[in-house]
Amino acid sequence: IDQTNTNPEVPTTQTPKIIMKSIAVFAAVCSSAAAFSPAQGPAASSTSSSALLAASPFADEIGAQVPLGYWDPLGICADGDRENFDRLRYVEIKHGRVAMLAVVGYLTTAAGVRFPGAEDIPSGFDAWSALPLQVWVQMFFTWSAMEMINRDASEVHGYKPEFPGDFR
Repeated sequence: IDQTNTNPEVPTTQTPKIIMKSIAVFAAVCSSAAAFSPAQGPAASSTSSSALLAASPFADEIGAQVPLGYWDPLGICADGDRENFDRLRYVEIKHGRVAMLAVVGYLTTAAGVRFPGAEDIPSGFDAWSALPLQVWVQMFFTWSAMEMINRDASEVHGYKPEFPGDFR
C-alpha cells in the first residue's frame, strides 16, 4: 500500500490510522453480513450429530444443539419427566419476558424519563432506597395482580396451548 500523503490537510501520521479504521469497519460489515447469509451444506439431524445430543431425553426440543445437546448441568430433567420440563420451560420464558421489561424500564429511567411527581427519584439501583412506601405497596399489588392474571388458564377455558408460554 502506498502511504504517501497527497492531502496537505491530513498529517502523515494519521494516514495509517485512517487505513486501519477503514479495514476494521469493512471487516465488521462483512462479518455482520455473514450472520444473515444462508447456511452452507446440508442440515445435520439433531439426533445423529452428537452422541451427547442423542443421549438426552429432550434432544429434539428447541435449544438443544451441538456440541452441548440439551444442556442440563444439574440434571434437573435427567429423568425425562415431560411435565417438569414443560413447567421449567414455561418459567424460563416468563422470567425472560420479565427481565426484558426490566431492562427497558432501566434504560428508560437512565434516559431521564420520569412519571410526574417522581422527578427527584434517581435512576438505576439508587432508586430502590429513594422509593416511598406507597410505591412499594403499589409495586407489590401490581406484581400480585400480574401473577394472578398471567397464570396458565388453559384448563379453565378449555384451551390447549401449542407451546409453553403461549398466552393467546
